[in-house]
Amino acid sequence: MKLLTLNTHSLQETHYEEKLEQFIEEIVKTQPDIIAMQEVNQSISAPSAGPELLSGFFPCPQESITVREDNHAAQTAKRLRAHGLNYSWTWISAKIGYGKYDEGMALFCNPKPITSAESFFISGCKDYDNWKTRKVLGIQTDVCKDWFYTVHMGWWQDTEEPFASQWERLETHLQEKKTPSSNIWLMGDFNSPAQFRGQGYDCIQKTGWLDTYQLARQKDSGITVKGCIDGWRSFSESETMPNGLRMDHIWCSNTISVQSSTVIFNGENGPEVSDHFGVLIQTDVSSVS
Repeated sequence: MKLLTLNTHSLQETHYEEKLEQFIEEIVKTQPDIIAMQEVNQSISAPSAGPELLSGFFPCPQESITVREDNHAAQTAKRLRAHGLNYSWTWISAKIGYGKYDEGMALFCNPKPITSAESFFISGCKDYDNWKTRKVLGIQTDVCKDWFYTVHMGWWQDTEEPFASQWERLETHLQEKKTPSSNIWLMGDFNSPAQFRGQGYDCIQKTGWLDTYQLARQKDSGITVKGCIDGWRSFSESETMPNGLRMDHIWCSNTISVQSSTVIFNGENGPEVSDHFGVLIQTDVSSVS
């Protein structure tokens, strides 16, 4: 089974159309079973999406925001269909981004369809106009008891919406889903560099979650962020900033055999299409198909 996570930055990216096509080309090559995306947005002023654009879409029961024509997830699914890849997909919006976007997250599954989806708040704030509002989105398929979640966490040192509080809400919600016979996968931008001790990464590990990068028999540097990005600009200017951060992760609830963990969309394995690089893992368990 192949799992991919990427903070897409989507419509915020310069040369967006070009980068979207580059992303599609790489997905056609790698064909992940599950794709988790963060910062998946749409223009709040765009027309509503029509039936053709919504092909393969599985609405999340907790979501009320209309999918629009320039929705990044919808446009991704459309282009994948043109290559014969009929991914089932879902999308939610968590907040208004940059004053002009519905910004949220998406999950894609191929070839089996999504059969269940859920979303819930992990931030204390639930104000749609507040940029620190955060949700999590999860799915199941009809042949797999595993739950797959796309996650975008806040920052450890944020006094208004601290990471630790968001993680506690996430952990509490998922407790009833934890079983020895199935896995829960948390995929995304955790804003928690693995290099920083005593912060978010260690917080997750202490609650029993397993970093698939550490489990992988083959791996690279794992670095998913280089340079200054939104949310880290002030820190990037300090003398303690490492040359790169491993802050995008794929965690699992039970021990699993992982063949490889590879950073993609980093200019070496695929072109750079976002301010984050992606993480692609391959496990020894059977695919969701």
